[in-house]
Amino acid sequence: MKMGINTVKGFTLLELVVVVAVIAILAASLLPVLSRTKAKAQKPACMNNLRQIGLAIRMYADDSSDAFPPAADSPPASFNAYTMLMKSYVGLTGTKPERAKLFACPADQFYWGYEKGWVSQSLNQQARFYYSSYGFNGGNFISGKPAIPRWPGIAGRKLNSINEPGKTVLVTEFAALLPYSWHEPARVSHYNNARDVMAFVDGHVSFVKMFWDATKTKGVEAWHYDPPAGYDYKWSGD
Repeated sequence: MKMGINTVKGFTLLELVVVVAVIAILAASLLPVLSRTKAKAQKPACMNNLRQIGLAIRMYADDSSDAFPPAADSPPASFNAYTMLMKSYVGLTGTKPERAKLFACPADQFYWGYEKGWVSQSLNQQARFYYSSYGFNGGNFISGKPAIPRWPGIAGRKLNSINEPGKTVLVTEFAALLPYSWHEPARVSHYNNARDVMAFVDGHVSFVKMFWDATKTKGVEAWHYDPPAGYDYKWSGD
C-alpha cells in the first residue's frame, strides 16, 4: 500500500516581499491618523491645564492687591518663575516641581534652540524652565540702559488696568513665545500662523493663531511685539 505524503506549501520569497510591502503601506497610511488622534487628545488636556493655572493666577491677584505676579529679571525666569507662587493655589505645596503634571503639556515633546535647532526634549523636564511648559505673560521686565520695560507684558500690572482682558494673554504654552507649535509641528523654528493654546485675562482659553514677522532679525521673538489686526491675542495690557 502506498503511503500518501502531505506537502505543505510555504511562502515564496516574492510573496513574503509583497506581504511586507502591503503591511508597510498600511502602517504608513495609519500613522497620520494615529498622530492626529493623539494630538486631539493632547490639546484638551493642555487647555484644561491652562484654565486651572489661569484661575490660580487670578486668585493670586485677588490676594495681592489686585496685582499679577511681579516681573523677574530676564528670560526664562520672567515667564516661568510664577510657578513657584502658584503651587499653594493649585494644591501642589510639597510636590517636587518635576512631578507637577499641571504644568506639563502632554504635547511638549521638543523645543527649538537657536544653536541646536530641533531638540527632542520636553521643556517641562528642565530645571531652567522651572519644569513648566507654560509661560506667564511677563515680558515687561526691566532691561537695558536706561533700565526700562522694553517689551509688552502684564507682570505686576493691576487687573483693572488691563484694557482688553478678552485679548490680553495671561499664560501660554512656551512655544507661542517664539512662535512654533507643539500641536501642529513643522520643522522650522519661527513661523507665521503657528497655533498654540493660550489662557487670557478674562478667564477663557483658546487655540490661537500666532503672528510672526519674518523680517525680524535673529533674537526677536513673538512676545516682543503685539500682532497686527486679525489676530485674537496681544501681549500688552494697554
